[in-house]
Amino acid sequence: MKTTPISLLLGAPLEWYHSKGSRDAVALITVSDGEEERSALITSKGFVMVASKDYVVAPKERLAPKKQPVRMWATRVTKICAFAIIGLLATFAALNVAKMVDSRVVLTGSMIPAVNPGDILITVKPSLVAPQVRKIVVYTGKRFDGTVVGSFAHRIIDGDAKTGFTVKGDANPDPDTQKPTLDEIEGVVFFRVPFLGRLLQPQVLMLLLLIGFGISLVWSALRDDE
Repeated sequence: MKTTPISLLLGAPLEWYHSKGSRDAVALITVSDGEEERSALITSKGFVMVASKDYVVAPKERLAPKKQPVRMWATRVTKICAFAIIGLLATFAALNVAKMVDSRVVLTGSMIPAVNPGDILITVKPSLVAPQVRKIVVYTGKRFDGTVVGSFAHRIIDGDAKTGFTVKGDANPDPDTQKPTLDEIEGVVFFRVPFLGRLLQPQVLMLLLLIGFGISLVWSALRDDE
């Protein structure tokens, strides 16, 4: 048994046996990964890299269909985007479970044009990113009696962590009555995803599901035609 450099040239581990036989005997070895192939012609004098098509003709049922460059490019881009999205979602999920980041869908237009209804705001805990003037923060809105009203995303225009922050919606004429303290600030906005929040509505999700199903049927039909 002998392992030769042919394994390195073909890119696959090969082992072959020497046996006594005709000096005119030859062997053709081809290794394929579906996209490209390498072939070596072995004779009694050694081996040489060759093109298998110059020596044999494969039956049609064994010929792998050649992928079109545009389709190959589109497939690779799609895979890269899919892995990137999965990676981002997994990272966000892990940080969200650790309560380091959070996300919120904007419902009103009080921060137009910086933030629009339907945008998704990604926030970081104030212990990680300190609230500062000109920063957009999400704070817990309360009535005068301390009853919680909801969460608001407005910009800090004055104040500090000790005396409380003065916040105001960019589209509002006056600052908010409440001056949230550091304990009332739920997060500091560090990233905005435009429009995506509108797609999270049940009607839109159902429409996207139907469109995706239709695209999959068309794609399957096109592949069957090939």
